Amino acid sequence: MSLATVAAASGEELVTTDLSYERKPVFRALLDARAKFGGKREILVDGDGRVLSYDEIVRAAFALGHALKRGTEPGDSVGIMLPTGAAAVIAFFAVSAYGRVPAMLNFTAGSAGLKSALRTAQVKRIITAHRFIELGKLEALEAALKEAAELVYLEDVREQLSLRDKGAAVTGMVLPRIVAARPLHQSPAVILFTSGTEGEPKGVALSHGNLVSNVEQVRAHIRLSAESDVLFNPLPTFHCFGLTVGALVPLFAGIKVVCHPTPLQPHEIARRIREAGATILLSTDTFISQYARAGEPGDLNSLRLAVCGAERLRDETRALLRKKYSIELLEGYGVTEASPVVAANQLGANRYGTVGRLMKGMEYRLDPAEGIANAGRLVVRGPNVMLGYIRPDAPGVIDPPKEGWYDTGDVVSVDEEGFITIRGRLKRFAKIGGEAVSLAVVESCASALWPDYSHAAIALPDERKGEQIILVTDCPNAERMDLAGWASNHGVSELAVPRRILKAQSIPVLGTGKTDYVQVQKIAERQMGERDEH
Repeated sequence: MSLATVAAASGEELVTTDLSYERKPVFRALLDARAKFGGKREILVDGDGRVLSYDEIVRAAFALGHALKRGTEPGDSVGIMLPTGAAAVIAFFAVSAYGRVPAMLNFTAGSAGLKSALRTAQVKRIITAHRFIELGKLEALEAALKEAAELVYLEDVREQLSLRDKGAAVTGMVLPRIVAARPLHQSPAVILFTSGTEGEPKGVALSHGNLVSNVEQVRAHIRLSAESDVLFNPLPTFHCFGLTVGALVPLFAGIKVVCHPTPLQPHEIARRIREAGATILLSTDTFISQYARAGEPGDLNSLRLAVCGAERLRDETRALLRKKYSIELLEGYGVTEASPVVAANQLGANRYGTVGRLMKGMEYRLDPAEGIANAGRLVVRGPNVMLGYIRPDAPGVIDPPKEGWYDTGDVVSVDEEGFITIRGRLKRFAKIGGEAVSLAVVESCASALWPDYSHAAIALPDERKGEQIILVTDCPNAERMDLAGWASNHGVSELAVPRRILKAQSIPVLGTGKTDYVQVQKIAERQMGERDEH
């Protein structure tokens, strides 16, 4: 992709790429894919091996959606709390087919976080399943949520489908555009929630145009084949990567998608990838390194590429996948607020250490980041950038980004060919003696020295230097002296050597695969407090 660079009026760097996309509701996009690839085409494999065709998905969405719409109005938010699989996909389209807005709920966030999300998005009804609650041992969460919303169970709805519900499905299969709602492309299509790694989650309102545009951007960026590709998706649908790239991209592109209900079963996932002959895997660094280690020889050999996002891809993970399975990893970059894909590497244009180049139709600028040389804060705009935030202090109110520009909070550098290198989150820099030190660099050093373990760096207040860096690791033999020696031998600034290294049994991880820095900080503060007492 060629990127034309022009100077912004402010003197900041601005890059644009022209591309326009057809605007359509997401359910219309599903219907168009059904018409193009054929209703009988088998398109989705559930976690239990059940295979569904386009016709089965559309029929179920019409019937279920007709039953679920009672007691709600067009535009109302309806919560969906289900694992990745056919039920989540059908529930998403069922709610959407009749003009309601799915709010994808992170069931790993705890009752307090979920209740906050319900208030923020004004959700009064949640779609879930008895079996999911039972298998996930979520009875306590279920009881807490019943205090804030009505829980509707898919098993009960299926048993109680009326003749009118079934009739709507029959009519919808023949005359879908008469039955389905026709929301404007710029109206809300889904509400997702920020991960809460740095505070209370906010709602992110994405439009139909946002989602459909990002699907088309991904298809334009990475070569996909409806005839030969099989995509394996173990990522949760409450995470935008799992929803857009893991569900909408394959369904709209005619690519069979194999769903797995949780990314936390490495042995089972490696086995299913082999059985399905999957050619594309969606993952994060944390998860794919687990799959590679758990897999037997040959388990991942069918994969032609693995697309990794949500967190930095370590060199050690690349080396492991290349040595054991000869798999090329493509690192990408996304944010929920951009539906989510912003940039990605490509086969034939895969530059290690970068997250690739910008999606077509997007523009960016780099705002100055104090104390950080040769880089800037990444601000983006494009057809995939959100309608706006829904904040906890203003429930139901969408606050749009100013003039369509979204400040990612990530500090990046961009080379002359448009490849983007993430230097770290602005909030993930420590200020030591007036200099900015990337906590991501600290973690990279630790990963290089102790590649088989997990590491998280945080900054805590320091009376003399402003802040001090603390490394929390599950490596039992990690010592500061060893890390200082490694940094010195590899030309890394002494400032990037943490003041202290603390040991933990494991590094807390969110359901999305990202490090839970809120919990990491609590571990560090607790251990530091215990040391001070002694």
